[in-house]
Amino acid sequence: MVNILELKKVTLSNGEIIAYREEGLGEKNLLLIHGNMSSSKHWDILINEIKDKYKITAVDMRGFGESSYNAPINSLNDFAKDIEEFLNIIGINSCSVIGWSTGGGVALELAANCQEKVENVVLLESVGVKGYPIYKKDQNGQPMNELLRTKEEIAKDPVQVKPVLDALENKNKEFYRTLWNMAIYTHNKPEEEKYNEYLEDMLTQRNLVDVDYALAHFNMTNENNGVIEGNNKCELVKAPVLILQGDRDYVVPMYMAEDINKYIKNSKLVILKDSGHSPMIDALDKVVEEINKFIQ
Repeated sequence: MVNILELKKVTLSNGEIIAYREEGLGEKNLLLIHGNMSSSKHWDILINEIKDKYKITAVDMRGFGESSYNAPINSLNDFAKDIEEFLNIIGINSCSVIGWSTGGGVALELAANCQEKVENVVLLESVGVKGYPIYKKDQNGQPMNELLRTKEEIAKDPVQVKPVLDALENKNKEFYRTLWNMAIYTHNKPEEEKYNEYLEDMLTQRNLVDVDYALAHFNMTNENNGVIEGNNKCELVKAPVLILQGDRDYVVPMYMAEDINKYIKNSKLVILKDSGHSPMIDALDKVVEEINKFIQ
């Protein structure tokens, strides 16, 4: 059984309270940034496997888990700025960063902002550098060739967003179980006790629409993604980047990993065989092997 690490908290200059977990005996600092619909709790299985090699810090981003959500975010860079100040407060001057899904985009923003602080970046099933589009749906719920742009439009999306908002409001764990079984835990699932912990944790999210908006407007390239012109921040990522992508991820398509590998100069793409959107469940041994090889 993997223990749930005790949460610590710090207060940022913007008044937000960031919760985090610490573990590990190693000399190298390792920062873990979770994805959407999750928090630092979802790293526990991976932490248990690598805690002897690293000093690990896992954050709850603003609006997730036990962190506060006093002011809305409008970009993944808002999360990255929170984390940059957080690292300064707790005294981490250099670290490697692992970002899962949405957290991968935040990790890239952090690497672009803090070239002197971020030594390596590992991306697990990361959002692409051109963001994650949300398409308008027709009356049958099928995507049309039109992208949603505003928070108001996104909040009303009848397939990807509105049902999740309803589940959050009604604390509907079984909706989340069905969703994750269909999209994420498609072949393998956590042990039941742990799955229940994750489901309870998912219901703490308070920023769903803002995150979906931020993902749609995320664009670190020098091109237009259909919603917004890119800011070309890919050029500012100097740390080596390892992209780990499952070959049966039904949430983040393979082209997003290939795009990261294309636009980030010092990057390497490794395909995880028979792995979906949660490689901690599907391909833990391979993930640990690749992380250690890359960072050590």
